[in-house]
Amino acid sequence: MNPSIARDAPAPETEQALAVLHKNALRADLLGRRKALGDADKLRAEQRIGQRVVDWCVGSAITSLAVYQPIRREPDLADAYNALAAHGVDLCLPVVVGREMPLEFRRWRPGDALEKDAMGTRVPPAGTAVVQPQALLIPCLGFNEAGFRLGYGGGFYDRTLAGPVRPLAVGVCYGFGLVAFEPQTHDVPLEAILTDVG
Repeated sequence: MNPSIARDAPAPETEQALAVLHKNALRADLLGRRKALGDADKLRAEQRIGQRVVDWCVGSAITSLAVYQPIRREPDLADAYNALAAHGVDLCLPVVVGREMPLEFRRWRPGDALEKDAMGTRVPPAGTAVVQPQALLIPCLGFNEAGFRLGYGGGFYDRTLAGPVRPLAVGVCYGFGLVAFEPQTHDVPLEAILTDVG
C-alpha cells in the first residue's frame, strides 16, 4: 500500500466526528429557520401536515398511534389528533424513562391532563397505562432523501426503533427540512415523512 494514500485517508473516528459536526450545523440552521417561520405560514404548514397525517392513518388502517406534544416550534397537530381520536384511533405520548433507554408510551386522549417532565415536555402522569402503539408519529428537525431523520441528537427514537418490536415509523417535518447528510450507524430510516409540501 502506498503510505501517502494511507496517510490521506481519514480515520473512521475522524469521519464520525465530521458527520456529527455536519449534523450539528444542520440542526442550528433548521432551528433558525423554524424560529423565523411566521405564525401564518406555520399555521398553514400545520394544517397541511395534519391533513396528511389523518389521510395516512385512515389509508393505512392505523388503530393506535404515538403522537407528540410540540416543542421548539415543531408542527402543532392538535386538530389532527382530535380528528384521529374521533375516528377511533387510540393515541399515546412518548415518555423518556432513562437517558440511554427507549421511549415508553402512555395512553392519552386530547384533553387528558399532562405534566411536564424533567426536560419540559408535556407527558401523561406516572401511573397512566403503558401501551405498545402500532405506529409512531415522529417529529423531525430535518430529513434526507433516503428517509433518515435528523432529530435533536438524543437518540431516543433511534433506540426505540431498534428494539425487538418495531412499530411503523412516520416522520413529520416542515418541507424546508429536506437536507443532505449521511446517516450514522445507529440511525434508523422511517417508512415515510409527511410534510407541508408532500
